[in-house]
Amino acid sequence: MKINDKTHRVLWAALLVLLSVFFYLVHYAVFRDAHHIFLYLIGDIAFVFIEVLLVTLIIHQLLSEREKRMMMKKLNMVIGAFFSEVGTPLLEYFKNFDDTPGDISQQLLVDGKWSAEHFVKVQETLNQRDYKIGVRKGNLAELKEFVVGKRNFLLRLLENQNLLEHENFTELLWAAFHLAEELSHRKTLEGLPEKDYEHLAGDIKRVYKLLVREWLMYMEHLKNNYPYLFSLAMRTNPFDSQAAVVMK
Repeated sequence: MKINDKTHRVLWAALLVLLSVFFYLVHYAVFRDAHHIFLYLIGDIAFVFIEVLLVTLIIHQLLSEREKRMMMKKLNMVIGAFFSEVGTPLLEYFKNFDDTPGDISQQLLVDGKWSAEHFVKVQETLNQRDYKIGVRKGNLAELKEFVVGKRNFLLRLLENQNLLEHENFTELLWAAFHLAEELSHRKTLEGLPEKDYEHLAGDIKRVYKLLVREWLMYMEHLKNNYPYLFSLAMRTNPFDSQAAVVMK
């Protein structure tokens, strides 16, 4: 009969207690000093609570925070690779489908003077924004060619275990992958039924909104931690029509 894991732990605990009792009995049989046994036994039990405090509440917490910082550092590296390879170009494409691109462009002219409060305020404003997509305004064929060509890259990112710590970014990847799948299954993007265009507009809107949110968070991360990368990000800001990589 197979012993389950819980029963195994109970038996192991009972064995350890019996061994402890056995050696206390051996100690008493040899030295006949119950006072000595109880003196150290009570002292050891009293120290257990301090040990729990040190190991569980302090050392474990410090190690968890350190591990979390390392995890977030790796995650931000993955996010950086995503924006370099897919995210920033996608924003360029999506701007062309945006019925009111002017307002969002004005809001996202990020620079080095932005404070944490400014980032929060803009993020809250964008969360309330109604992203209206004119699916015929942009070039669906070019969007299809780009995003379908990045499917393997998106799949590799989704296989990264570090992304389990960032549900919002994972949601963005799935939305982008779904858009790629929708576009790839259409042999032509011309002359589609109006309902189908509305469906594609909804898929674009979903990715666009999530992408803008993550892009703004990533810009704040770069500003706070990597000034040289933030400098390049400002000079390649897809929402800034005056942005130029070459510094003048």
